[in-house]
Amino acid sequence: MQEFLISARQDLLDARADWLKVLGSERRLAALTLDAYERDTRQFFQFLTGHCGGPPGIADIRELRTADLRAYLSYRRSGGAGARTLGRGLAGVRSFLRFLERRGLANAAGAAALRAPKQPKSLPKPLTAVDAKRVVSSGEQLAEEPWIAARNAAVLTLLYGSGLRISEALGLSGGDLASPGDTVLRITGKGGKTRLVPVLPVALQAVAEYRRLCPYDLDARGLLFRGARGGALQPAIVQREMQKMRSALNLPATATPHALRHSFATHLLGRGGDLRTIQELLGHASLSTTQIYTGVDTQRLLEIYEAAHPRA
Repeated sequence: MQEFLISARQDLLDARADWLKVLGSERRLAALTLDAYERDTRQFFQFLTGHCGGPPGIADIRELRTADLRAYLSYRRSGGAGARTLGRGLAGVRSFLRFLERRGLANAAGAAALRAPKQPKSLPKPLTAVDAKRVVSSGEQLAEEPWIAARNAAVLTLLYGSGLRISEALGLSGGDLASPGDTVLRITGKGGKTRLVPVLPVALQAVAEYRRLCPYDLDARGLLFRGARGGALQPAIVQREMQKMRSALNLPATATPHALRHSFATHLLGRGGDLRTIQELLGHASLSTTQIYTGVDTQRLLEIYEAAHPRA
């Protein structure tokens, strides 16, 4: 870790060094996380130097109240820190105060009582309809073995065509979609909530082609999608295949397997689908979760307007 000049008394610096050592050796936090925690506490000590009228020590930390921590967040916000940066910075300070509390050196109640800044919701980043169709096409798959290429196409088609989560698609059994009449899937999603999702003919065809080429016995009691050695297909494999396709098809970094689920919802909404129906298809417990896709569609309309209107 890079060394910096820190304005604090030696007892506080020693405690901080012990805390960072515990995070690295016992909790085995990643180097980047340790760097972030080091930076967060260094900035906190810098604030306290002005707030307390001199370099802070453990005695000053012991006297901190919730109002002092609110003042710290205001100080960081005035310096241009956004909600995500403030939230992460507060997490680092809380971790350090809890460490001191366990050693009987401070009270972390003030930090625990402080509510973290509300994080802005980032809009989902769907693929365009053209790119989504290319990704799920069997002809665009990059796997050398035909059955693996067919498997990848079937999985991706279900993500886009039925809005499945990757865990839901990989959890299908060998008895699912076994005949042309299986046009509806019963999916158990998050929280054990069960929903019915339609399966497009193109998805049925993709699964049928995979079944035809798969060298393993797809028993009804086993999993439908298999790895190269016949075991369960892992999400990381699908994600890695998608990463290869991003490079080959010149797609943005946001083109992930989960982006196909976002694309399913956004494209339905753009073609007139109502939110309640999309909510049921996605298995969202709350309509407010589904409403985020209205922001995506509005953003897309504004981009089209700004690009096409002669006075925009």
